[in-house]
Amino acid sequence: MSESMTEAQVSEIVKKVVNRIVSSDQKSGGTAKEKTTMPEKGYTAVSYQGRRYFGVFETMEEALEAASESYKKIRMMSVEDKEKVISQIRKLILEDAEIMAKIGVEETGMGRVDHKTLKHILVANKTPGTEDLVTTAKTGDHGLTLTETAPFGIIGSITPSTNPSETVLCNSIGMFAAGNAVVFNPHPHATMAANYAVDLVNRASIACGGPANLVCSVAKPTMQTADVMVKSPLVRMLVCTGGPGVVKAMLSSGKKAIGAGAGNPPVIVDDTADIPKAAKDIIDGCTFDNNLPCIAEKEVFVFRNVRDELVYYMLQNGAYQINDAEAEKLVNTVLVKNDKGKLVINKNWVGRDARKILAAIGIEVGEDIRCIVYETAAEHPFVQTELMMPILPVVAVDDIDEAVEKAVQAEHGNRHTAHMHSKNIDNLTKFARAVETTIFVKNAPSYAGIGFGGEGHTTFTIAGPTGEGLTSARSFTRLRRCVMTDSFRII
Repeated sequence: MSESMTEAQVSEIVKKVVNRIVSSDQKSGGTAKEKTTMPEKGYTAVSYQGRRYFGVFETMEEALEAASESYKKIRMMSVEDKEKVISQIRKLILEDAEIMAKIGVEETGMGRVDHKTLKHILVANKTPGTEDLVTTAKTGDHGLTLTETAPFGIIGSITPSTNPSETVLCNSIGMFAAGNAVVFNPHPHATMAANYAVDLVNRASIACGGPANLVCSVAKPTMQTADVMVKSPLVRMLVCTGGPGVVKAMLSSGKKAIGAGAGNPPVIVDDTADIPKAAKDIIDGCTFDNNLPCIAEKEVFVFRNVRDELVYYMLQNGAYQINDAEAEKLVNTVLVKNDKGKLVINKNWVGRDARKILAAIGIEVGEDIRCIVYETAAEHPFVQTELMMPILPVVAVDDIDEAVEKAVQAEHGNRHTAHMHSKNIDNLTKFARAVETTIFVKNAPSYAGIGFGGEGHTTFTIAGPTGEGLTSARSFTRLRRCVMTDSFRII
């Protein structure tokens, strides 16, 4: 499976999808536009490869207006009708998973097509729908009180370049299941991938008789369009998946906000672990989509007496070990100093293949190499910086106390994700209590934490800063209480 495409190949992919849509429309006796009453402004004036997208608008003001109209229609939809739309969204995601993966890699230059395809399949299969909404009842001497989950109204959502279409689709299912309309302001470097997903959701809605602008977006997202969205009185909730700067801005907006911020997930390996399995799991997790997921293993703290064994098995599973001189070259390649003199990631290398990163410092390796391993000290910038690329620093420690202390420090209080490989319950408990992360994965690759090979639902908006955790439909609701006194109590 190719991980890079030319513009002509992207064009051909989109044309195939368009032809399939047109063919489907003709079989059903009309075009998608004829099956709705949406005016021409329901499409963006800026088309891609000759096709106009449902729900994508020239301006944020138009997108907000369309979302406001759609919300009125969504409020009238039954749970059954919502589930029909959600089922169709899932179906179209599965059909177009590889297409969206290829567009995402081509547009952003980050990640792997095969892994992004799996992410889309995960979204289709494990994003909760309306079943996630739970009504509670309280009865007593004075009657019945119901507490129900209700929509906020219009949600403004900012999505990242790392998981552009995946985040749009996951958010769309959960937010719509909760009864909301949604306006997206995608990352400017992932507009095509995000808006392809917006169009997919709306095509699914149209096919089921729903609004043509179930979710909305803008053709050219900017900081200015985001500002309009945030300040609009129509928007009642904000959901931001991105870097610390944009999350902080959303949280200071004065509105209800859900923030999914950065992480630097550590992994501890003690001397009770199944070392061959731990090595494979860590490399598999660290290299999934070239380390783009914020949950992925970013640094390893391993007991000194099993360090050599762990590194050995890492090398058997696609890792390449570099020495100090090579590491220095790599630091100067993938890290840069910001205006405050602090080392930060060079965005040009985020989500790139290990082979390409090694080639940049003059090392040629085979296609089997997917991770770069470097044994170093806990103070090294590779340990302290969230790299978001398949570079894995390994730090030797003497005992569990040292491991926990250094791992917690490297996590920087983000309380996002941490991992541990151990059969010692006391050690597992000690680390879990100390690190306080939203996700804690034991004896598995990191992606088990979002339901891939592990139990539980998936999400691409992990709200550590605001406490919602792995968001789902119920995260996008407000609680409403309905009270009937002295009645409806039958015992």
